[in-house]
Amino acid sequence: MSKPSFDDIYMELAGTLAKRSHCVKAQVGAVLTKDTRIVSLGYNGPPSGTHNCDIEWPEEGCPRDSKGSCSLALHAEQNAILYAAKNNISLSGCTLYITLSPCIACARVIYTVGIKKVYYQHSYASFKAIKAEEGVDFLKRFGVEVVHYQK
Repeated sequence: MSKPSFDDIYMELAGTLAKRSHCVKAQVGAVLTKDTRIVSLGYNGPPSGTHNCDIEWPEEGCPRDSKGSCSLALHAEQNAILYAAKNNISLSGCTLYITLSPCIACARVIYTVGIKKVYYQHSYASFKAIKAEEGVDFLKRFGVEVVHYQK
């Protein structure tokens, strides 16, 4: 009997967490690990205690900001990073597993907190219909190992 790899386990968990999202446009999950242990989890959606987009705006989702993005949502990796920060958990040297590659803003945060490796499943550039994988390119440029996960 073969055992699943930790990469498979954490990416599967990220996919399961994505199902918790209240976003009507995209469901994204994230898992942060260190030395094969989970240190934080997250999924995309509005900050706790605000709105649940799928309940308040079930057809169209939350209002858009000036750039056409969700005006309320935190990205999955932001939620995982913020939970760790709130609980004084160092993310230096951690690995991030995420179902959608990071946007450029999240990539800057990922780099700044010291995450050293990122596994992603789907392309943010394809999802947003933009030319470049800006977040992935940024991370690679500054020495973060980035892996396009494919089971």
